[in-house]
Amino acid sequence: MPAYKTPFGLIGCPLGHSISPQIHTALGNPDYSLYPLEPEEIKDFLADTRILGLNVTIPYKRTVIPFCASLDPAAEAIGSVNTLVRQPDGAWKGYNTDAFGLRQMMRAAGLSFAGQDVLVLGNGGVSQTVQAVAGQDGAASVTVLSRSGAHSYADLPQFYPISTLIVNATPVGMYPNAGEMLADPAKFSRLRGVAELIYNPARTALMQRARSCGIPCAGGLTMLVAQAKAAAELFSGRRIADDMIAQIGSKMQQDAENIVLIGMPGSGKTVIGEALGVLTGRRVIDTDAEIVKAAGKPIPEIFAESGEAEFRRLETEAVRRAGAERGIILVTGGGVVTRAENAEPLRSNGKIYQICRPTAELSRDGRPLSQGADLEQMAAARMPLYRALADCEIENNRTPQDAAAAVWSDFCAYSRAEWAEFESAGTP
Repeated sequence: MPAYKTPFGLIGCPLGHSISPQIHTALGNPDYSLYPLEPEEIKDFLADTRILGLNVTIPYKRTVIPFCASLDPAAEAIGSVNTLVRQPDGAWKGYNTDAFGLRQMMRAAGLSFAGQDVLVLGNGGVSQTVQAVAGQDGAASVTVLSRSGAHSYADLPQFYPISTLIVNATPVGMYPNAGEMLADPAKFSRLRGVAELIYNPARTALMQRARSCGIPCAGGLTMLVAQAKAAAELFSGRRIADDMIAQIGSKMQQDAENIVLIGMPGSGKTVIGEALGVLTGRRVIDTDAEIVKAAGKPIPEIFAESGEAEFRRLETEAVRRAGAERGIILVTGGGVVTRAENAEPLRSNGKIYQICRPTAELSRDGRPLSQGADLEQMAAARMPLYRALADCEIENNRTPQDAAAAVWSDFCAYSRAEWAEFESAGTP
């Protein structure tokens, strides 16, 4: 059992990449720690009266209910507890703040359960909350798919013409298994929205697929921050302004999201990435440098000995490793867009910037495919791929520092704008 650290915290398993301590610190409570627990450790841990308040995550949202002397009416109705508060007599009272967080997430994305045929993936503790809130908020129907139960994942095809809203209440697609999804939004003929409760990565494969089909999505970070705000109020007994959700969420998003640079070989991505590292204090990862490190030889030698296909394989491996990082500057090689499988890991945690420079000004030094190549022809083939992948284009027509400043300015404004939409959505 983990040693006592602070009177407040989060229990669950696993917890390695949770950002809950940072959120609660921003909410005014620095005495908050992660307590990863095995099932057999829960009883003794909850008996420690030094622990005053806990959040509960996968897989214990129903497990903790028998240890509560009382339940808040909402938690009792839902059958899932994600917040525990020590009462004056030493007993635990269970609450559900996930319902508040879920409603804020839906509202911020312009989604609603009202009138929808809802398909819930998973039947764990957070699924209980989704089912209850969907019913309370007027869903036309709610169907749950799970590994066992009335409907299994094998039954998915029968819901392709029926479901209008999908909610993923499973860990499928969560880091470190990013790239996985249980259902393909493209196969649903009436789908109007996707709600993803995962927040790491920021854009799961499910979300990316939905967006490629023009289907609105809600991401899990809003729910995480909103439910934490409601839990912090229960821990402290004081009201916290609703606008703290957007304030904290935008900072968390900005700190966690990668800045990804793509563009033609020789367009200046490396020097702009270095300038961004100096400007922001972020770590810079260059996929070409990572390939050299993994292969133990320079890139021209890889091409000479093994050909482009082997280089592209190594590049995809480097992209997947780097794409799983958070809060970095990621500099890619010019040909990264030539393999479609690179798009998902680059998008999962990153905003993607295309660095643009006139073809005549592109450097050829140290670039095997640029040596003697017709760069105009290469640009004609690759430019549609860059534009399809990029979120924003940045002209490299002054100094690297100028281009870096333009990237950073756009990145900060974009983070604020996403949460400004949440603020304008309001809270009930």
